[in-house]
Amino acid sequence: MTLRFQADADFNYKIVLALRRREPAVDFMDAQRGGVIGAPDYQVLRIAADSGRIVVSHDRRTMPAQMVRFVEHCSSPGLIIVKQDLDIGAAVEDLLLIWAGTSPEEWRNKIGYVPL
Repeated sequence: MTLRFQADADFNYKIVLALRRREPAVDFMDAQRGGVIGAPDYQVLRIAADSGRIVVSHDRRTMPAQMVRFVEHCSSPGLIIVKQDLDIGAAVEDLLLIWAGTSPEEWRNKIGYVPL
C-alpha cells in the first residue's frame, strides 16, 4: 500500500500541483476537495485519519501539538510539516522520496519534517 496525502488549508497548493505533475500516481488531496478549509487542526487530523491520509502542513506552531493530543485517543496515518519557505521543487522532491521510499506503517502516529 502506498502513502496518501491530505493538504491542510495553509499548505501551498502549488506544491500539491507540482507533485501531482511530477508523479501522477501520488494521491494528494488538496484542502478544498478534502473538506478541511476552515476546520480546526484536530478536525483536519480526524478527517485525514478517517480517509487514511497523512496530513501535510506548513503549520509548525499548532499542528504538532494537536497531533500529539490526537494520538492520545485516536490513531493517525501521520503528519508531515513542510518548512514554509522551502523551495517548491525541493518540497516536491522530499515528498516524492517519502512517498516512494516509506510505507504507511512507518508513519502511523508519527510527525516528520521536510526538508529531510
